[in-house]
Amino acid sequence: MQIDDLVSILKMKKIYFYIILSNTHIMLLKKRLLFLFFFLNVFCHAQKCETKNAFHYSGRVEKLSGDKVYLAGSASSVSFNFKGNSCVISLQSIDSWEHHNYVSLELDGEYIGRLKIEKGPLQFFPIVVSKNKNIHTLTIYKATEASNGLVLFAGTTAKLCKTTTKKKKKIEFIGDSITCGMGNDATITPCGIGEWFDQHNAYLAYGPVVSRALNADFILSSVSGIGMYRNWNDEHKDEAIMPDVYENLYLNNTANKKPYDFTFQPDLVSICLGTNDFSEGDGKKERLAFNEEKYVSNYIHFIKTVYKHAPNTRIVLLNSPMVSGDRNITFVKCLKKVIQAFENDTAHKPIALFEFQPMNPKGCGYHPDIADDQNMANQLTPFFKKLLDEK
Repeated sequence: MQIDDLVSILKMKKIYFYIILSNTHIMLLKKRLLFLFFFLNVFCHAQKCETKNAFHYSGRVEKLSGDKVYLAGSASSVSFNFKGNSCVISLQSIDSWEHHNYVSLELDGEYIGRLKIEKGPLQFFPIVVSKNKNIHTLTIYKATEASNGLVLFAGTTAKLCKTTTKKKKKIEFIGDSITCGMGNDATITPCGIGEWFDQHNAYLAYGPVVSRALNADFILSSVSGIGMYRNWNDEHKDEAIMPDVYENLYLNNTANKKPYDFTFQPDLVSICLGTNDFSEGDGKKERLAFNEEKYVSNYIHFIKTVYKHAPNTRIVLLNSPMVSGDRNITFVKCLKKVIQAFENDTAHKPIALFEFQPMNPKGCGYHPDIADDQNMANQLTPFFKKLLDEK
């Protein structure tokens, strides 16, 4: 390559300079220009985004053709890196009946709020960045739960860059409405107004908060109102319980159920189920006395199901901040019986027990609000960290 060629290329890259040549310096100049040319090529190549593997999916999701994906479970998400100061994302709320839905957004590691996806066709939402960075990261989390239908992510106008993920510890949170984040966020719609899911924000539920504090990947397998042997207002006559739906992608037990693939292998499985088993229901529908034997028996069998799909995990049983007094005493006694049933199990790690401090929840429908979820996460985080560090 001639010096004139190098000069032309550098000018194309808007790098201008003056050259005074002499016979004694020509060789040195050639070497320096070749080095500069090499450096600029490397630099410019590093600034280009690779679009292969541009999207990262997490949680209970169903991948579709192209870059489309259904966000199904609570806090399931799609994430991507992009260049520029803005982009547009396309989302749609899909269910057997038309209704709105919600997603929560995290931009460059910071929560920027919830979006309401109105019922109907595909909608487009502009995202504007505020940080002066070359590459930005946007993550879209489903704020509502599996029983609220699906959120379709249909793509983005962003100038995509390859998304790389670091290996992290993994946690699965199995539970009910508390784990879903039901009733915790009244910033858009006050309690008692709108649909029953208008105050859902799974992103700010205790599980995701714990996971972010521990820099861990997570998945929520949770359904509002569900229990281990009966539900909030059903004696397992008309509604499915957690052992019925856990192995289904959508956490349902209807005709459109699909198997879940369990590729997410958690280091830790947190089970918080019992609030609805101990509930007295709505006071109108027949409610039998709590059946301790059935609760413990179903719990033992459910743990065996968890082990079938995640044989190397460690399980933690949680009581509920919404159960207190004598019922909590019975609750903890039952959990200890479940643990005792596995005391001779040498194939798996010992099952741990965690008890929440008593709480007077301040969210909608006697659920934790955002501050309560943070309080729960603050209690859980050091306990989970200790267990994860032991693995």
